[in-house]
This record gives sequence, C-alpha cells and structure tokens, in this order.
Amino acid sequence: MLIGITGTPGTGKTSVAEALRRRGIDVLDLKTTVGPFVIEHDSEMGADVVDVEAWAKEHQFLEGYAEGAIAHFLPCEKIIILRCRPDVLEQRLAPRGYSAEKIRENAEAEALDVILIETADAFSTEQIYEIDTTSIDSETAADMILAFAEDKVPASFGTIDWSEYVMSL
Repeated sequence: MLIGITGTPGTGKTSVAEALRRRGIDVLDLKTTVGPFVIEHDSEMGADVVDVEAWAKEHQFLEGYAEGAIAHFLPCEKIIILRCRPDVLEQRLAPRGYSAEKIRENAEAEALDVILIETADAFSTEQIYEIDTTSIDSETAADMILAFAEDKVPASFGTIDWSEYVMSL
C-alpha cells in the first residue's frame, strides 16, 4: 500500500515526514526521485519542470509512505493533502529565499485549491484526507496521518475553504 503526502510548497510535508521518520516510519522524499525526469529549469520561478507523467509511470510500484508536491500523481491507496492558510504560507516561504513572484504563485495555488483539484481528479473522496497545518505542529499532523492510514478517522475532502481569506484581500 502506498500512502502519499502532498501539498503546496510550505504546507509542512517535509516537517511531517521528519516527524514520521522519528517514529521509525520510512518516508520517501519524492524530490530525490525526479532528477532524470527534469526537462528544463524555469529560472524565472527558480524551479525545475518535471515530466510528471513519465516520472509517475516509473514510480508506480512504490510501497509505504511518500511525500512531495507531486505525490498525488502516484497510484496511492490513500492520499493526504496538507493545507495552510495562504498568508501563513507566504510567511513560511519567505525565509526560503524564494522570489516574491514564486511566493505569490504558491499562495495563490493554495488559495485556489490547485493540489486539491488535481487530487480530486485522480482519487475518490474516500481516499483523500485534508489536514490544515496552519496552526498545528508536525507531530500532531503525523498523528492525524497515521490515524487515517489505520482507518481510525474517516476521509475528509473539501473541508478546508480559504474563500473568506481570499475575499478579504
């Protein structure tokens, strides 16, 4: 069984994966697998462009836990989407040295539910679990992921709505 942890950059995927690893759970960092599938580097956005289709085809037989912004392109049995209120997301991304344009693009992607929509296109709602990481720590998020993986909590899809925040701008 493959359980994917996905989300917009800055939502806490790496921190949550580290929390799971501290508990003895192997979590594959998907960033380490994309190298051969990078088709170009977008210097304006400071990001590599990955042939996600070819990458996913190559990694379709993974087992266990995998985290990364493209985890939802894999054939996961369950998929967790980490979410974060866009203004907090911007604060988390700023220290990473991202350009203002890249920070804004990621905050807008989160506000517009881009990863949620991509995930909903590929998975049934029973397979999806959203976690709002805006005000919880990585250990709490890890607890929630493990509970979902063990069928101790039901799926939650479409429960996080940033429209009030977006409309206030």
